[in-house]
Amino acid sequence: MALASKIFKMPKTYKNLYEKIYSFNNLVLAYKKARKGKTKKEYVIEFEKNLKDNLIKLHRELKEQTYKPIPLKTFILRDPKTRKISKSAFRDRIVHHAIIQIIEPIFDSGFIYDSCANRKGKGNLFALKRFDKFVRKVSENGKVNGMFNSNQIKGYCFKADIRHYFQEVNHNILICIIKKKIKDKGVMLLIKKVLENGGGRTTSNKEKECLLAI
Repeated sequence: MALASKIFKMPKTYKNLYEKIYSFNNLVLAYKKARKGKTKKEYVIEFEKNLKDNLIKLHRELKEQTYKPIPLKTFILRDPKTRKISKSAFRDRIVHHAIIQIIEPIFDSGFIYDSCANRKGKGNLFALKRFDKFVRKVSENGKVNGMFNSNQIKGYCFKADIRHYFQEVNHNILICIIKKKIKDKGVMLLIKKVLENGGGRTTSNKEKECLLAI
């Protein structure tokens, strides 16, 4: 039993995070991140007309758990392929950033090293350098001297995209995965509100058991 306890480690869980999310300082930082590169947008200018009052109101709603996201605005974008885009209101984007600032470090450490999507310090340049490293590795330092020799490239690059990922990903399963680390009811209810704002989904019996535990 002693040996088994040393080998098996329970995953670390986190509590008492909700107050950190709705803290006024965290909301101010979240607002600054949400407005970055969008300072001339009409919805940002409108929010900033009563900036302090709007942030205080958001803080109070989150603290009292009366916060409700504004329904998403949906439109079609062609750039060049046609995509259906659902956009959150600016005040809701502030909440998104407020959540991320607290829970991102908890999950980031569990991602594989070469995952580059929306990760600090791992932008396009990092991804290109890692790709170049793997090309050199599979081609024995990138030297190609003919079709059939020990230096020919032997690796493969798989390029793919998940069709309608954000519309199709099962939010209930996502919540259950997050719950394995986050044991804070306030945080989970807030995340559930954000996800449900994107539309309802059919829930299986197993998913219902997980959701009822929130």
